[in-house]
Amino acid sequence: MDAIIYKVNFKITVDDYIDLLSTTSLGDRRPITNRQCIEGMLKNSNLIVSAWIDRKLIGVSRSVTDFYYCCYLSDLAVSEHFQKYGIGKKLIDLTMEQLQSNCNLILFAAPQATGYYPKVGFTQHLSAWIKNKN
Repeated sequence: MDAIIYKVNFKITVDDYIDLLSTTSLGDRRPITNRQCIEGMLKNSNLIVSAWIDRKLIGVSRSVTDFYYCCYLSDLAVSEHFQKYGIGKKLIDLTMEQLQSNCNLILFAAPQATGYYPKVGFTQHLSAWIKNKN
């Protein structure tokens, strides 16, 4: 495998992001046919860590954070072609490095990934709540 390059807050195009999501289980749960929404997701995230091989986006950790108290990791995606190489863990570690020492990293796990997160140091919290604007 070629060398993986990790970048912090490197501009990701809508096409690159849609292409990546299409190769992951997140593709079914993200609005990949709504370019305006994807553009807004990328534009308004204030912490994005990405993994690249050559010019190909193969993984991303996309977050919204205040850097001090909490960081919501809204998308952790690694192309299915590159899973099982530690890329997801590295993306999480690099995300954590951008945060202050007591900042909490928070996420909602995809059903297929609930077994993954305890392996990389997360603990389950049973009282999350969601309110949809619709």
